[in-house]
Amino acid sequence: MALEKNVKSVLLLHGPNLQLLGSREPEIYGSATLLDHVATVRKAVEVLGWSLTDMQSNSEADLVAAIHDARQNHSAIIINPGAFTHYSWAIHDALSAYNGPIVEVHLSQPLRRESWRHVSVVAPLAIGTIAGFGAAGYELAVSGLSHYFQSQH
Repeated sequence: MALEKNVKSVLLLHGPNLQLLGSREPEIYGSATLLDHVATVRKAVEVLGWSLTDMQSNSEADLVAAIHDARQNHSAIIINPGAFTHYSWAIHDALSAYNGPIVEVHLSQPLRRESWRHVSVVAPLAIGTIAGFGAAGYELAVSGLSHYFQSQH
């Protein structure tokens, strides 16, 4: 079913190991769980009258399939690709075929970490990248999308 033009539907994607948020390296990623982050985004999009579909996968193929599906079913993507940020040309190519706005989110600031984390193959396709603001980054992503859609009218 194709998305109606005025209906906003956001696809929230989380990459590998993000199901461990809250327990994995909380000094870097914070104490909020993946479910906490999803609830934050859901609340933010619902305030705007939008809908949310969320997915976490450790599988590159599953994320690519979700992005392909988004071409017909979602008006925007918020993605925290995790480690796929730095090397997944498959995710890059899938996102390049998507015709809506993409916001890349990172809880930590990759540029303040190991040098291999300094490159993002997703960032060139995103309308914006939000990094280093912890859980607030997801709310900032929704706010950014709201501003983006308002500027398109």
